[in-house]
Amino acid sequence: MRLGVSIPVEERLPVRRLVELAQLAERGGFDTVVCGEVQAPEAMALLGAVAMSTERVTLGTGVVPMATRGPVLTAMGFATLESLAPGRVFAGIGVSSPLVVEGWHGRTFDPPLAYVRQFIPALRRALDGERLESGYRLGLDNEHRVPIVLAAMRPRMIELAGELADGVFLTWCPPGEAEERVALARRGAECAGRDPDELLTVVSYFAYAGPEPEVQLERMRRYLVQYSTVPTHRDSFRGTLAHLDRIGEAWARGDRRGALELVSDEEVRKLSVVGTAGEVVARAREFHAAGIQLPILVAVAAGHGDDAGPFATVEGVGRLLTGSPA
Repeated sequence: MRLGVSIPVEERLPVRRLVELAQLAERGGFDTVVCGEVQAPEAMALLGAVAMSTERVTLGTGVVPMATRGPVLTAMGFATLESLAPGRVFAGIGVSSPLVVEGWHGRTFDPPLAYVRQFIPALRRALDGERLESGYRLGLDNEHRVPIVLAAMRPRMIELAGELADGVFLTWCPPGEAEERVALARRGAECAGRDPDELLTVVSYFAYAGPEPEVQLERMRRYLVQYSTVPTHRDSFRGTLAHLDRIGEAWARGDRRGALELVSDEEVRKLSVVGTAGEVVARAREFHAAGIQLPILVAVAAGHGDDAGPFATVEGVGRLLTGSPA
């Protein structure tokens, strides 16, 4: 069974520990190691270190914002990684949010669908060594083609992934909705005259099989509230959170406790796994059954600076993947 891990870049762990976690994942039979990019560390540098410290696992971003780099710098970064780890790299990209793009990076957050339609073809040409209208041409020759995987939450973006990208990267997707979202991506590919069977389907899900499940369950509740109140993400949670609008209203007026109390344990567990390694693997199997080719567990921690949780999760799941004794 293909299974990936997203190393926890937001848990304030030293980069060397993140690299060690990636190495543990490779030894444990994981197919893929990805990292996101939000506040720290920088994704290309981290994956470069992972590339030089592993031999087999596929490496990718899950995901990096498009607007913070532009297609030229994005192509340079992934081409560099591909040169370090030939045939092992994919480019996971997404539109991110106004907070990140405008607030932190001082860039313009353009209308997402229109921006993606411009960005992906430019990135594809740049990665393939073609000259762009600006005159830029990649000065690095790589033997392997780098697939582009588009992060998507809303229906129109999911269809656009099928139309333009080599894969779709779903997130905050309960297993019961995965089949429908995969069908949307395949429809986008078919409408564009592409073979839907060639489309890579990926989903990430938060997972914890460490020593503090009760602490992590509450932390996951806060994650869920924070993500569901981001304007660009909110509608994706409408079928999952019964009190979505009330959660947003409470959060907006600063009533954090009130917002958290509106999210049930059942809803948290529907969108994440907090429990045993066996339960983490079982969730991956649910996604496989729904048409997801590559589930990726996000190895979260019970708190900032906690490396015990992510390492316990990856090690426990790895034992099940490889059939090693406990």
